[in-house]
Amino acid sequence: MYYFFGINYFDLKDEIDIVSWDSYPVWHKATSSDLNISCDTAMMHDIMRSIKNEPFLLMESTPSMTNWQNVAKLKKPGMHMLSSMQAVAHGSNSVQYFQWRKSRGSSEKFHGAVVDHYGKSDTRVFNDVKELGARLKGLSDILKTNTHPEVAILFDWDNRWAIDDMQGPRNIGMHYKETVQEHYKAFYEMGIPVDFVDMSCDISKYKVFVAPMMYMLKYGFENKIKEFVANGGTLVTTYWSGIVNETDLCFLEGTPHGLMEVVGLRSEEIDGLFDGETNSASSISSHWLTEKDCYTSSELCDLVIPSTAQTLMKYNEDFYKGMPALTLNHFGKGQAFYIATRFEESFYHDFYSQLVQELELSTIPDFNVPKGVIVSTRDNYRFIQNFNNHEVEAEALPTHYTVVDTDKDIHQNFILKPFEVLIVKG
Repeated sequence: MYYFFGINYFDLKDEIDIVSWDSYPVWHKATSSDLNISCDTAMMHDIMRSIKNEPFLLMESTPSMTNWQNVAKLKKPGMHMLSSMQAVAHGSNSVQYFQWRKSRGSSEKFHGAVVDHYGKSDTRVFNDVKELGARLKGLSDILKTNTHPEVAILFDWDNRWAIDDMQGPRNIGMHYKETVQEHYKAFYEMGIPVDFVDMSCDISKYKVFVAPMMYMLKYGFENKIKEFVANGGTLVTTYWSGIVNETDLCFLEGTPHGLMEVVGLRSEEIDGLFDGETNSASSISSHWLTEKDCYTSSELCDLVIPSTAQTLMKYNEDFYKGMPALTLNHFGKGQAFYIATRFEESFYHDFYSQLVQELELSTIPDFNVPKGVIVSTRDNYRFIQNFNNHEVEAEALPTHYTVVDTDKDIHQNFILKPFEVLIVKG
């Protein structure tokens, strides 16, 4: 289920044969954009695919509405196809529904269904399902594919439990899941596939490992990270990392525990900020970001003492003005970035955009898309998804791409309709 924290899903990976989940996003929400909702949903799809590193099943979805959410919003024309194909794009080998036919009574009698109380097939929703079924039938080759990311992000259930249970430094919200998603969103919007791992997983096959708020550092995981960086990997970690062990006991002799040599610094203190209170940081290196850029930060500001790390950004305010807010350290054949505060969203976009360009990741799409359009990858298939409620013009795609199941000419500028999803191969 959606971010259900009662069970550690990764603990089940060796005990189950197939991963499935029930997905019910609140599309067309007044307080958020469909693009933001798509990111939240995509992250959960990717977690499900990552648990066993193989395709999963979308066990439940609704062809139209729910009845138990705050507002039972109808899916606008095109959204049923788009949301269903988004699941396939992120690794699902099925689109299934709750429910086939609406019940006449009980608590979910007004929940969406393929066949409603009217009982016939001449409805908008039934035709949406029929259209999706016809399309899926022609995509059987995609079921044999998987996703092979070069980037992994740590999302650890035990770490989440430990952060939720502790007292300090912010008892009004540490926002672990939201923070992880800010890092994920930068890759998502660039069209770069991501795996999620917990501390039991192997990270050696990736080029980039992102570990936000790695508060609980389980025994031996620091050695996995050290070996990963020494062998040429890029680590990005943040404030509030390496603080306690797997039994929630604080490490002695400095943090982040076992990684001070890797990140080239020691965390000395951390300042908790009230809601609405901010700081900011600016780049001091024209090589990383730009010297003119200033990014707002909030919630937590880590005060670090560099040893071998190079300072890339400094705080602009408070008694720790001038102290490092972003650092880079070279270790072995690799490198480690340390982000000392929770930045505004634009920072992560700018930071990771520059990082992936320098690393020349092979999974970066080789074409541009308009704002609000997302590219997702399964092997050599690209799903181009328009999460805008309006049509957009897209640039011509390179000639090695072919359209899978439409006759759209993609080798000249073309139009994507509202909520349209286009599948290309190449």
